[in-house]
Amino acid sequence: MTNLRTIPFDPELTPGARNAVRTCLRVQPAEKVTVITDEACLEIAASIAHELDDAGAAYSSFVLEDLAPRPLTDMPAAVLENLETSQVSIYAVQAQQNELKTRMQMTDLVNRRKIRHAHMVNIEKQIMMQGMRADFLKVDDLTARVREIAMNAHFIRARTAAGTDIRADMNPNYKWIKTSGIISTEKWGNLPGGETFTTPGEVNGTFVIDGVVGDYLCAKYGSLRDTPLTIRIEGNRLVAAQSDNRELQEEFWKYTHTDENSDRVGEFAIGTNIALSDVIGNILQDEKIPGVHIAFGNPYGAHTGAEWYSGTHIDVVGRRFDIWADDRQIMRDGQFVI
Repeated sequence: MTNLRTIPFDPELTPGARNAVRTCLRVQPAEKVTVITDEACLEIAASIAHELDDAGAAYSSFVLEDLAPRPLTDMPAAVLENLETSQVSIYAVQAQQNELKTRMQMTDLVNRRKIRHAHMVNIEKQIMMQGMRADFLKVDDLTARVREIAMNAHFIRARTAAGTDIRADMNPNYKWIKTSGIISTEKWGNLPGGETFTTPGEVNGTFVIDGVVGDYLCAKYGSLRDTPLTIRIEGNRLVAAQSDNRELQEEFWKYTHTDENSDRVGEFAIGTNIALSDVIGNILQDEKIPGVHIAFGNPYGAHTGAEWYSGTHIDVVGRRFDIWADDRQIMRDGQFVI
């Protein structure tokens, strides 16, 4: 089995790793931590393990390729068993096709046991040296203010110069969730953090995806600046998708028609990580850029209160938004004005 203490790492990873352990997760010496990684993310995981050692916390580490062939069909039993006795967990792994189910097996356990969980799918060195170096206390303060405005709005309108024009009508029965990078037992969070999201009541309009698409498609297609994917949403369902990149268009359409709710908008989110200014082609960081992103599929109903389900979840990100909460403008050309 791989020992993270023997893996060398670039010292430039240390500030982001320290932010994760000390600021975002607030790991205490008496706590037990589960670290889950893979061969692609060993260097990053080693930098995080070093910070856990420095914090005096005991941890168990798992490299997925040591346990089962990739792509996984199920989260290995050894990982799930270890999580049962941990207060904190960190998942730093490169996504592979059809592994979403295994991540959901893990997060279902995290939700049940209220583990402070850092979800770092597709983490890479560039993100560790950008988004993970954010001042997450400032991001948390901004996210709380944006959430307060959003949760009192009847609808949110978003537009871009590229052609996005969508309206999201809110369901007052669904909660707005803050995932600012400061992770609590109430909601596991992606790192780097910086967003507030809900399950919308209904979304209608056009969304020009000139940023990125999520899940394993992100690594395949990267930034969509030069070949945007334009989608049309009616009654909260995806009804059309068009791109000059026909392979992307067809693969996205297939993904969003996996099950009966894969084409349904399950997440409406506002990014709040003010350390970020432009898309890098990685959904983990790019969805945190100040602006709007939405996701089709699973609505994270355990947190938002939505009572429907999907076995898929794919985010889509645009660039440089104008945003209004009811009639109040809160963003202009990608910059908050609150």
